[in-house]
Amino acid sequence: MAILEVHNLESGYGEVQILWGVDMALEQGRLTALVGANGAGKTTLLRTIMGLIRPWKGQVLFEGQDISHLPPHKKADMGLVLVPEGRQLFTSMTVMENLEMGATPRRARPYFQRNLELVFEMFPRLKERQNQKAGTMSGGERQMLAVARGLMAAPKVLMIDEMSLGLAPVLVLQLFESLHKLREVGITTLLVEQNVHMALAVTDYAYVLAHGQVELQGPSRELAKDPHVQKAYLGI
Repeated sequence: MAILEVHNLESGYGEVQILWGVDMALEQGRLTALVGANGAGKTTLLRTIMGLIRPWKGQVLFEGQDISHLPPHKKADMGLVLVPEGRQLFTSMTVMENLEMGATPRRARPYFQRNLELVFEMFPRLKERQNQKAGTMSGGERQMLAVARGLMAAPKVLMIDEMSLGLAPVLVLQLFESLHKLREVGITTLLVEQNVHMALAVTDYAYVLAHGQVELQGPSRELAKDPHVQKAYLGI
């Protein structure tokens, strides 16, 4: 059953159209990748789903309800959460204060302690550094904190934009390994990622976006064997 559906979605910036009739469905509890080249429209799609950009056409359905034109905070209260590209942490605040800010949606407050235990289990380094200011942390630690802050919002669907961007390979591996925990606890995840090889290796299903349209979709392992994907994105 799909918890999040996108039907014929079109949007853009000013008069420049970026998305051209995108269709997508996120199955409950599944880890889904959205991959594609720079400028394909991946971030625009996330921002349109979240309500940061108004859709020009089409629908976004969440648990069967049309949320296409709801503001972002209403969507967050329903359990749709975006971890944006560039982390966007409160750098002058501590790790714990950032996590507390993540738990501001109404539905998240009763689950604060449970979610805190989850993020400390996933990212032990954050537990060790909970009193450290976010701005003094390494890039990998800040990315862990950005994902953890999203989890503190008690998401039903967690969308992560460019999780591995600019990180050392060892940290990328740690972050991708942590995604398996999300599946275990039943959080539906949409991962937008330029590291196509890694994204296809850890996810269940994938969409390939090109020129603002879904070019290919299917089980991740099958797409990883597709000759077009191998040539265009995997360098094979």
